[in-house]
Amino acid sequence: MLLTRNSVELLAPVGTWDVLEAAIEAGADAVYLGGKQFNMRMFKTTANFDDKMLAKAIEYAHNHNVQLHVTVNNLISDREIDKMRSYLSLLDELKPDALIVQDLSILELAREMKLSVPLHASIMMNTHNEHAVRTLQGYGITRVVVNREMSLSQLSLLKERTGIEVEYFIHGDMCISHSGQCIQSGVVFGQSSNRGRCLKPCRWPYQLVDTATGNPVTDQDPGPYKLAMKDMCLYPKLPELIQAGVRSFKIEGRMRTADFVSRIVKTYRKAIDRYIADPTGYTLDQQGWEELQNSRSRDFSTCYALGNPGATAIGYSGKREPRFFSQAVREADMTTVVKRPVPVQAPKASEPFKPTLSVRVADLSSLRAACQNGANIIYIGGESAKPALPWTLQSISEAIEETIKYNAKVIVTTPRITMERECGELEQFFAALSKLKPHGVMVGNLGSLAMARQLSNFPIQTDFSFNVFNHMTTQLLRNNEVKKATISLEATYEQVIHLVEKSQLPLEIIVHGSIPAMITDHSIPDAILNDQYEKCYDPALDTKQYALLDTAGQQHPIMVDQYGRSNLLFAKDLCLLPHLVSLTAVQNYRIEGQYYTADVVGAITRVYREELDKLTAQQENYQFDMNQLEKITEISPRELGVGSFRYRLSK
Repeated sequence: MLLTRNSVELLAPVGTWDVLEAAIEAGADAVYLGGKQFNMRMFKTTANFDDKMLAKAIEYAHNHNVQLHVTVNNLISDREIDKMRSYLSLLDELKPDALIVQDLSILELAREMKLSVPLHASIMMNTHNEHAVRTLQGYGITRVVVNREMSLSQLSLLKERTGIEVEYFIHGDMCISHSGQCIQSGVVFGQSSNRGRCLKPCRWPYQLVDTATGNPVTDQDPGPYKLAMKDMCLYPKLPELIQAGVRSFKIEGRMRTADFVSRIVKTYRKAIDRYIADPTGYTLDQQGWEELQNSRSRDFSTCYALGNPGATAIGYSGKREPRFFSQAVREADMTTVVKRPVPVQAPKASEPFKPTLSVRVADLSSLRAACQNGANIIYIGGESAKPALPWTLQSISEAIEETIKYNAKVIVTTPRITMERECGELEQFFAALSKLKPHGVMVGNLGSLAMARQLSNFPIQTDFSFNVFNHMTTQLLRNNEVKKATISLEATYEQVIHLVEKSQLPLEIIVHGSIPAMITDHSIPDAILNDQYEKCYDPALDTKQYALLDTAGQQHPIMVDQYGRSNLLFAKDLCLLPHLVSLTAVQNYRIEGQYYTADVVGAITRVYREELDKLTAQQENYQFDMNQLEKITEISPRELGVGSFRYRLSK
């Protein structure tokens, strides 16, 4: 395909009017900005555009032959649905060139409202495989901002197979977690990174410690900022980006100044135009490169564009960190007061209280322990934390046989992330499952949902990684043959109750266990302890377990799975045992027990079973027995806490 000026779009960030003018003057083909609501940059009251200014900005951009995309990329709660409907109606009248959306409910609302504005999938949708893209295309999505963890070769294949327009971040601030899959800020501070209020705990200093001894691993420590990604800069790789089929080159930084945005846009504009005019004669402009280097905040990295960068993408010293938004604090413990507003009452269930208790386990012995102590459903599969081994087809078969003995059910889970290689593996896995006949499957992303629908005939559930935050999302999932969904781990008590009241599906709430705060393709121990991992494999890394120690003295276990991803856990395990009485409308409860021993799984399952049975029998006369909490506290491998339930609302 011959390149023209229209082959590539340079997409600039805009937070204020002066930045809008500067970005267009500097040569941006398109700009993206947010309104005063429902966008991912909500800290600065002086930034973003009110409704009147939105209309003016769209007119100004179009008068300069520049496209304007509006970010509508927050998770939204049920109480915000009507407000969102009004906002979408307004935007449809104003006619920007696209809306960039995250929450699945927007897709359902857009269909219901017959919106005419094109929809782009935000990077917060965590789109990373072709099956997800095809699902989104079915909802009218015309462009995806693909995951930053996708390499250029992967996104090239994605575009070739689906024909979707690809937008890719080429410059600016990066997260270490998969987008839309970090809940640490939301749970610890009540300020959700999925709702534009991230306080960036990934920028805290940490020590790597051996969990067996609790001692810091210091001899190879490269510095305290072990999760601090460098800024992405793909300026030296523009030819590779263009030839990979990236349609839109996206610059990050909607809170940046006009001078900064202008300088970055001009530099990339010049390079893109030079390459398109003379690709074979193109060379890197050293002056442009030096200007970018001189104006940078953090050091630069190509991040995942050319493959997994390992330790090279981390700014361990923290010396160039421009701002620290927060510092480590103690996570809420069991003495923390849980806020329950007076107006919100738990709805009475339409049917008698019939609690279902599910337990996720890592092995057969834990499965037996859960079954023997009253679990109704057992989840197996998905990510396995080293040194534990993944579930084999043989062990899944044994699990099904074993569970049936206890009149329980087995649901097979799939990973939260399913990159290209893993899609092929999952297709084969679904084919094999048809012979094993579990009672259902639970999927972790839109792509694996699509594969499960196509390749299996089992009842399908969705896991917490779908970030179900409102009833319109449950409607979309129901329309995609989902039978049960898991409530977002960021939802507070009030938000859970609103969601349950209107949900189109049975819902499950996670009430206990070790919860991942973030998931990253970056293997933290490997990067720190064995930078030459690919060249010199060290089997010891597969047997030892590590944690990050924050400055508040808390350990965050790093569970490295079979794909080399780090599942970074909260310091405290979630425990909502004392609050079951307020959650009877949910009816389905889950224990995340995959990181526990069989003995602990059995004991915790027994306590929850006893309390749920008491709730069923005693109903309004039920009184929580504090001795039950003490039993769990004594055997828990980590301190217990109430997670996001301490907050009235997750902002």
